[in-house]
Amino acid sequence: MYNAPMIANLRENLEALIWGDLLVKRGAAGRMLATVLRYLYAVLRDVFSGQLTLRAMSLVYTTLLSVVPLLAFSFSVLKGLGVHEVVTEQLHGFLEPLGDKGTEYTDDVLGLVEKVNGRVLGGIGLAFFIYTAISMVQKTEESFNYVWYVIKKRSFSRRFVEYVFVLLIGPVFVSIALGSISALQSVSLIEYLLENNIVGPAFVAVGKLFPYLIVCGLFSFLYWFMPNAIVHIRSALVGGVAGGVLWATTGVLFAAFVVDSTRNNAIYASFAVPITALIWLYLNWLILLIGAQLAFYFQNPVYLRIGRRDPRLSNAMRERLTLNIMYLVGREFRNPRDGITVSSLSAALKIPGLGLAPFVTGLERAGLLTLTEKERLQPGREMSRITLNDILRVVRVEGETGSYRVPKWAAKIEALGTELDAAVAATVGEKTLADILDENG
Repeated sequence: MYNAPMIANLRENLEALIWGDLLVKRGAAGRMLATVLRYLYAVLRDVFSGQLTLRAMSLVYTTLLSVVPLLAFSFSVLKGLGVHEVVTEQLHGFLEPLGDKGTEYTDDVLGLVEKVNGRVLGGIGLAFFIYTAISMVQKTEESFNYVWYVIKKRSFSRRFVEYVFVLLIGPVFVSIALGSISALQSVSLIEYLLENNIVGPAFVAVGKLFPYLIVCGLFSFLYWFMPNAIVHIRSALVGGVAGGVLWATTGVLFAAFVVDSTRNNAIYASFAVPITALIWLYLNWLILLIGAQLAFYFQNPVYLRIGRRDPRLSNAMRERLTLNIMYLVGREFRNPRDGITVSSLSAALKIPGLGLAPFVTGLERAGLLTLTEKERLQPGREMSRITLNDILRVVRVEGETGSYRVPKWAAKIEALGTELDAAVAATVGEKTLADILDENG
């Protein structure tokens, strides 16, 4: 029977153990255990909250629509390089956990890819194929942006250039990597080392691990490249290695499950294998998002405990925050360096991007901020014409959620509110953003 107080008590005790200093005081081993438990707790909390699983399921649906267009697009590039057969062998390994049916499914998909060409599809069909291929990359970017608390998407021009990079240059790099492996295998020195009784087993082990290293490298590249945020290479590598290891482990366990799932065939009959394939595809996307979440937490450990909860800001904090945003943007505009983005504001102010978004949007709506083509924030007009009172109005007046009717205040409260507004206006006077910047050099 469900006992809410007991569950709440267990949760409090678990959080006290993980986030307290009991384990930390136990030396290096205790600190290491506490760190592992904190990352594990944060990731499991995010998975069970439902958003990662929902996005993984959405990506499964998009994959079903996009897999043939994506492969057709990639194979057309690889055919020109003469290495598409090598990639075909690697593709068979992706559905290997499904057993014989996995090979059959791969052959079917590749058969469809071989038949795809512009003359068969026609104009509308070709446009749909291109749209579904691009939507796959876009959906992946949106999921990574969610993980990285990114509010602003890439601009259309950036998306176009970078999506083309992924769709065209990606297969080229894959072909170069696979071609290099094949070339190394034919080198006489490598053959000699493989025959050596001492060094040979190590080379064999590395050869078996190499596919997983490729997966870890691919995951790391996606974590570094796809989010519209500044991702440190070290963070991407941590997420990539964790995601790659989890993917390899899940593949082994899932393959064992498929072998021992004859009762599923009895229940689902001919639907058993397609359902199993969908589950495997879902697990792949979920693992990719879990690795991205780990990369985010490694780079931003301050979010480990609070997760996606928005910071609770007082009215005084909201006013200071809005003024600070405009001050930092104005200072950067006067002395350009790297430019100001929502991500750099988040790092400078130590506030999540999700918490900054309403203020940045409000300032943009009021014409005090503008977003450039390169997604940099700049003053919306001459800074000598931006008064501090204009900035404060964004959170003190224009930040109202609205109501279907005008509230009825008590006369005394209405008078007091008017006096407070007048006091604030008198305090800042006619001072502008330019004045504040001048005072601080």
